[in-house]
Amino acid sequence: MSDGDFADGLVVPDVSDPKGGFLLSWGDAMTWDEYELMVQRTLEPFEGRFEQRYFDYVHPTSLQGHWPEHQIKPTVVRMAYSDWGDPDGPLLICVGGIANTARRWDYLALGLCEDYHVVCLDWPGRGMSGWMPTQGDYTIATNVEVIRQLIAHLDCERASIVGSSLGGSSAIAFCAKHPGIVERLVLNDIGPYIPGERRRRRAQAVARHYVFRRPADLFRRLGASAKNEGPVTEDELLHNTFFQTQWSDGHGGRIYRHDPRALQAYAEEAQDSLTQWEEWAGIDIPVLVLHGMLSDALLPETVDEMTAKPGVTAMHVPDTGHTPAMSDANQIHFVRSWLAGQGPDAHFTSLNPPAGPRHLFGAAPVPPKGGGAR
Repeated sequence: MSDGDFADGLVVPDVSDPKGGFLLSWGDAMTWDEYELMVQRTLEPFEGRFEQRYFDYVHPTSLQGHWPEHQIKPTVVRMAYSDWGDPDGPLLICVGGIANTARRWDYLALGLCEDYHVVCLDWPGRGMSGWMPTQGDYTIATNVEVIRQLIAHLDCERASIVGSSLGGSSAIAFCAKHPGIVERLVLNDIGPYIPGERRRRRAQAVARHYVFRRPADLFRRLGASAKNEGPVTEDELLHNTFFQTQWSDGHGGRIYRHDPRALQAYAEEAQDSLTQWEEWAGIDIPVLVLHGMLSDALLPETVDEMTAKPGVTAMHVPDTGHTPAMSDANQIHFVRSWLAGQGPDAHFTSLNPPAGPRHLFGAAPVPPKGGGAR
């Protein structure tokens, strides 16, 4: 099997046996060993390009009002982040959505790390970060404090932030509470208003415990959840499935790499619309809004109201919902240019490349003539 056998985004390792057959099976027959073999190829572009780092977040007593009084005290939770580029370069912090991990940002970080010190954070209870003491600690207020302490840990006075979904909501709250720290803000398909109906529907999807006992189950679930993210290659999807999940001996399969209480906390809080217009009104910095034009989270009327504020530019992404993956070369180019203050100043559209075929995350490929099972 050659690298060209599965072009258009998915690069499959050469796993042919000496007799000319193929050791890589497909569909429901694929094993976890074969899955990890393919994942390894997606990791290669990032090897040696970043450092995995940690810092001690101190959860303040001011955010512990729901704790039993005798337990209230400053509490340390270890936070994880991937560290890219020159530490002396301008700081760019990337924070993701409700169920994202820091490695979700690998493609954007790789594209920006020559110009920025890119730090991609695992939210509390996600990825490699520690879990909060109680379910009630998973709040936007906690996220704001985590960002503040991360910037202090990095010994920086100013930073720019890229926030996707929950990350964008947390960034809006941070900018409002700590004015003067954030230089430029990129909001990925998020704004000061999210309809309650959409939040409730999202909560129903994420606030469940999934066990993926076969790679095919993982592909079906995460392929469906990524259907609105726009131009995402199979390599990128495969990369994300690996870091969004982890192996569990107790479950006999892969499970999501997060604290289930974090998603339960979101489900409880997501019964109503999220409104941050008051915080938004106080933000006076350049803002780039990525708008998935099929999004049900960032509505066109919300974008119109946001862009009425001076200094706010919209980048519309066609055929994309919530949220653009920000791994496409066009999107990365525009984000880099905007962060550098090189425009464009007017609202614009980032065109998508042609969609590639889906093999793993769609129909299984047809075995070659004379070859063995794939």
